[in-house]
Amino acid sequence: MRAIPTQRETPRAVSEAPARACARADAALSGGSLAPGTARALVRSALADWTERALPGAEHLTTRAGDDATLIASELVTNAVVHAGTEVRLTCRLEEESGALVVEVTDRHPSRAPHGGEPEAPPYESPEHGRGLRLVAALSEAWGITYRPGTKTVWARIPVGGGFAADGADGADGAEESAENTEGAQSAEGMGVPFDAYVWEAEPEPGGEGWRVPRPYRRDGAWLGRGALSFLAEASDLLAGQLDEDLVAALTGQLIVPRLADWCAVWLEDEATGHGGWSDGARADGPRLARVWHADESRVEELSRVLEQEPPPPSDPLSTGPVGYPWPEKALHLTGGHDEGTGTALAYRLVAGGRPLGTLVIGRAGIGRFPDEVTGLVEDLGRRVALAIGAARQYARQATISAVLQRGLLPGAVAEIPGVRSALVYEPHDKGGPSGDFYDLFPAGPGRWCFAIGDVQGKGPEAAVVIGLARPWLRLLAREGYHVADVLDRLNQLLLDDATEAADAAARALVAAGARPTAPGDGPQTRFLSLLYGELTLVEGGARVTLASAGHPLPLLLAPDGTVRTVARSQTLLGVVEDATYTSDSFELRSGDTLLCVTDGVTERRRGSRQFDDGDGLATALADCAGLDADRIAERISRLVHEFGERPPADDLALLVLQAD
Repeated sequence: MRAIPTQRETPRAVSEAPARACARADAALSGGSLAPGTARALVRSALADWTERALPGAEHLTTRAGDDATLIASELVTNAVVHAGTEVRLTCRLEEESGALVVEVTDRHPSRAPHGGEPEAPPYESPEHGRGLRLVAALSEAWGITYRPGTKTVWARIPVGGGFAADGADGADGAEESAENTEGAQSAEGMGVPFDAYVWEAEPEPGGEGWRVPRPYRRDGAWLGRGALSFLAEASDLLAGQLDEDLVAALTGQLIVPRLADWCAVWLEDEATGHGGWSDGARADGPRLARVWHADESRVEELSRVLEQEPPPPSDPLSTGPVGYPWPEKALHLTGGHDEGTGTALAYRLVAGGRPLGTLVIGRAGIGRFPDEVTGLVEDLGRRVALAIGAARQYARQATISAVLQRGLLPGAVAEIPGVRSALVYEPHDKGGPSGDFYDLFPAGPGRWCFAIGDVQGKGPEAAVVIGLARPWLRLLAREGYHVADVLDRLNQLLLDDATEAADAAARALVAAGARPTAPGDGPQTRFLSLLYGELTLVEGGARVTLASAGHPLPLLLAPDGTVRTVARSQTLLGVVEDATYTSDSFELRSGDTLLCVTDGVTERRRGSRQFDDGDGLATALADCAGLDADRIAERISRLVHEFGERPPADDLALLVLQAD
């Protein structure tokens, strides 16, 4: 084992053996985007637990030390996730001898150094990593990197008995003032920097007679820096994953008010305009006022009405820095003894990926200007808000495309068959993308109907390609008069030919681009599917059904007396074997008989190691449905499938019920 010291690392940190820990917390975190937030929560929880249990050394823990440890853990885990991508182990402990708080983060990719020396991202871009070891070095008394076989550990030691003095503070008085400020800073639900962290003092305005303006100064600049970082980290977690731009706007208001401003407003605009909805000085398709937030909720309606008439003026669409905004005096006049008739407002452009998405406006009554630290903090928050809005819009676009695609892949309506009732349950697992399951029930000629229920390998675009190929061909071949087995023969060959053409096209594209040949599995996926396909013709007393199963769960026939039997034989998947020959089976669907067809989302529904169809579970469930009509059978089977597992189904689910009157 060897330790690599840094410029801030003390000799004792390297030469001495680690002190015995008197309080310790360990946790394994997945290498995903949620790991930093989980790390922060774990550190907070551990420190609170040690304090509550009065463990040795915990009496020296301060709020500042806890904030520092939380931020350091967040940054080290962020670096490990981004640069290693493996499982991360977080350790937080108190050293009994030194009384210091130590945070260690271990990953399993020791060949990559932690982030910390790369150049800063341009001001209009938001970095994809944390602030790296610069922040760790600023907050810790010592830090280092320890390499062991197969692992790398980055550690930091935080003093718990003292800390950095506040700006302008010295000795005991400065420490006392710093503690006072830190204590007051916790009033904002643990979300960073309240505006009251600043003290406002008045002074005569140069050249003005008797006019006094507020002038801010920092009481605890060191704490403000840490509080701001904590605020941004928590805000990023809150905004991440929000898939609705209006919800992002609403959360932005709650983050800013009253911590940083008395009120704020968010305008959203069409990305295509690129100039805030203005053209040649005249308002065209202007920005939409998505959200207004005020510390006094009674003022929101009037403030919204005034701001609607005063959208943000044209500005540099790619500049995210603050620009002045007219104070909405009409809305913030004297009300209830609280005068907000004067104040300062700033507008920030919301830009992501070089695309202007809207404008954020903040306002504070009774001040001449916002402190630079607050304007910088809001600008950083604005970048995160813009990224969240951009992600929400991208999701909305993708969801719209997927919904349109899904509607095109499924029939608009299923056919009605005289004397045969039908019921359908279709539940895609991914509501925002194309499903791998599909169904159809359509007329194929006089007195003849065809039905199909299938499951394509994979999901998303690849599944959509196969469904878009298979379902129209099923209808075409059926209406051309091909029998069930012939339809499957031809569809199997069609899928094989299509896969061959796709592979050839991909190979030619690689050769033309001068790329290396693809490894197995890198090229186009094999396109195969399981399918249950059948045709139904009306006969006296019911219908005659002919069907075939190509690698699909076998259909079940329920008689009125409750007996259940399978009515097909299992055969090879479509699109797998060249020149495969399929056969069909026929039976009579008499009055009261019920045919149940399902996808593997039903039969393979899991609860631990068990599946729903283990021990003929589906047949047993269907037997209990004797005497029910088609709709109630479909509803009951679907309910039993959902209730079988503790968690929601992890696969698409489709079932078709056909019942003779």
